[in-house]
Amino acid sequence: MLRLPAVAGTFYPDNPRELSQQVQRFVSAETAHKKISCRACLVPHAGYMYSGHVAAAVYSRIVFPKRIIALGVRHFPYGEEAAILTEGAWRTPLGDVPVDSELATTISRACLLLREDSVAHEREHSLEVQLPFLQVLNPGCTFVPIALGTIPFQELVSIGESLGNILSAEPDVLLLTTSDFNHYEDDATTRKKDRLAIERILQFEPRGLFEICHKEKISMCGLGPAVVMLTALNRLGSNKADLAKYATSADVSGDARAVVGYAGVLFPELRI
Repeated sequence: MLRLPAVAGTFYPDNPRELSQQVQRFVSAETAHKKISCRACLVPHAGYMYSGHVAAAVYSRIVFPKRIIALGVRHFPYGEEAAILTEGAWRTPLGDVPVDSELATTISRACLLLREDSVAHEREHSLEVQLPFLQVLNPGCTFVPIALGTIPFQELVSIGESLGNILSAEPDVLLLTTSDFNHYEDDATTRKKDRLAIERILQFEPRGLFEICHKEKISMCGLGPAVVMLTALNRLGSNKADLAKYATSADVSGDARAVVGYAGVLFPELRI
């Protein structure tokens, strides 16, 4: 299967030169930190105008492996609630990114909750918008696309434990997870709510994150992927998290009445 771009020209430029230059500009603005090896990262997935600088704050600091597991959101009610693709490639204006069939098949066999399904991925932007960054910063990489909809907590834990076991056996794989944070409340409320969610993430608390989002009505669209990621990291014994950048759409638009929050988090290699 060749998955064609769904949001080129809207979320990011559809002109290859313009797209490459925009990614490079975002990354070149983030030069103050040393590059590090990471087991996982959390990045936003809004239009580049609003969240590209937050994603770049993460991507500019990573020493990339060539193999990536990408956990995204299923925003549209189509296809499987937990969808994986095990073959094919995804196209952007910069070319094609191959699906890592070997790694995807290993994941699919280890976690039967994930179902082979192209429909859930067809219009979904959360993973697509990550690919141009990878193509510029990590050329030649392969990835495993996974999209998660509304799934019970225990099923998220099961997926996370399976991925944790696979990552333990595959040290040269990055778990790339994407989520935006609170949606369409005023800037002050969004920052307050997002801080509660980010605290749970930095403390490696998947249940705490799940519960605080429901209790405080934090509309974090990638809650499921984040729970899976934290569960996998706990399985690995990870103990270090670094908030690279936080912003809201108001930082770009100037409109603080109804905003979306964006956070970029790095999870470095285990420190003893």
